[in-house]
Amino acid sequence: MANKPSAKQSVKQPFLTDVKTLRERARQHIKAGAVTEGYGGDTETAVKILNAALATELVCVLRYKRHYFMARGIHSGPVAAEFLEHAGEEQEHADRIAERIVQLGGKPDFAPDGLSARSHSEYVEGNSLVDMIKEDLVAERIAIDSYREMIRYFDPFDSTTRKMLEEIEATEEEHADDLADLLQNLPRDLTN
Repeated sequence: MANKPSAKQSVKQPFLTDVKTLRERARQHIKAGAVTEGYGGDTETAVKILNAALATELVCVLRYKRHYFMARGIHSGPVAAEFLEHAGEEQEHADRIAERIVQLGGKPDFAPDGLSARSHSEYVEGNSLVDMIKEDLVAERIAIDSYREMIRYFDPFDSTTRKMLEEIEATEEEHADDLADLLQNLPRDLTN
């Protein structure tokens, strides 16, 4: 037999703050933009974490672009195309992260000085097609682990940032799979 709510329980608001209070708070804090009173995190820390992610994405864009232009050899066509595609997707990630930083009241850090120091991944040029693929795969694996940690951090209080990071992480996993497939499908004499 199911328990029926008492008359007292059914009169209460289920979970949502009354509309009048929501409206008053929205008007009082209008300059705060997307960061409402209900944001449970520290926006300064959130912006710092996201600026590190931004730096990582920008370094990845630069590395992939270099690899695209430097890919040479008979097997370079499909590999270069993959590098270019990944560069574009990494740029999209950077743009999304920068936009979220602004929404949180911060400033995206695009300053070239210190970019590689802020990045989780390294900018490694690679001397051959195989080296380039391997360096990009290492960077993708670093990004995947970094995003997983960020997702855990944001999970309790910022579902918007968490969801964005989950989507970016999924793309990074696809990139890692693409690069692993490229390595596997290159002739053995190139990969040894």
